[in-house]
Amino acid sequence: MANGAVTSDQQDHATRSLLGGLGHFDDSTPLAAQLAEDARRRIALEGKTFPRPRETRILTVANQKGGVGKTTTTVNLAAALATGGLQVLVIDNDPQGNASTALGIDHHAGTPSTYDVLIDDVPFSEVVQPCPDVEGLFCAPATIDLSGAEIELVSMVARENRLRNAITALLASQTDEERYDYVFIDCPPSLGLLTVNAFVAAREVLIPIQSEYYALEGLSQLLRNIELIRGHLNPTLHVSTILLTMFDKRTNLSRQVADEVHTHFPEQTLEVSIPRSVRISEAPSYGQTVLTYDPGSTGALAYRAAAQEIASRAETASTTPSAQPSGAHRTEDVHE
Repeated sequence: MANGAVTSDQQDHATRSLLGGLGHFDDSTPLAAQLAEDARRRIALEGKTFPRPRETRILTVANQKGGVGKTTTTVNLAAALATGGLQVLVIDNDPQGNASTALGIDHHAGTPSTYDVLIDDVPFSEVVQPCPDVEGLFCAPATIDLSGAEIELVSMVARENRLRNAITALLASQTDEERYDYVFIDCPPSLGLLTVNAFVAAREVLIPIQSEYYALEGLSQLLRNIELIRGHLNPTLHVSTILLTMFDKRTNLSRQVADEVHTHFPEQTLEVSIPRSVRISEAPSYGQTVLTYDPGSTGALAYRAAAQEIASRAETASTTPSAQPSGAHRTEDVHE
């Protein structure tokens, strides 16, 4: 061991010592409060395994507003659930392929991808790749070919059902032991045919909402589109989860946005919020999630805590789909 190096046991002991002293710890400053929260989470999540849902949960991660942390949320929640002992599949349904990049998955032109599944009926089993850094995490990559899929899908029969049919075939081919516990579908920042396919394929929608002024702008339109899908193509679809991202508890604006979201969507909004974090932003440039890039960071702990909260809802979500978010009848007033 190099001189001055600290072992994981020593780090754990230091963390526990800090936690034990929190009763006498002055957390009146933002930094001190964050250190205390991180210490509590680190102890609570240590060695934590998550319960398997009774059936595969398929979640579409959607928000037509760009820059809200949609892909970041997809890959980090997926990695957190896999770290908790579950089998997780990420379907990269965005032509930009950012989810594939963040998971360290090869997605150069010509690689078997989501495009081949949607357009050429290639089985997912021939497309899915294991994530090299996280056991139990898999990804169906997106290549640049997917950018033309919107046009090619227009003339195809049952064009809205192609992703659902492919996922259904994949899950049907698996035994209970090898089945995926969670499938996350990462969508482009639009409401085109790729996103419609994702809505039709899923039972649940996870909406990341940025903790800034324009966060709720367009949310009413997104909810209306979800209701159209429910009425015509997928009656089981519902918004199960809303996650606040880029949250800065030091600012009044972030707190006001959080209060507004919790007021309109009390049952769907997670108690855990994801803070602004340099580590979260840096991780994709190294082809990693923040959980492997810096597992002890505030951002990694927040995503693990959010994954734990999602997993704890699995039993309810798999048996009692909610018809409409609480307060959805007021969505036109959300940002007034």
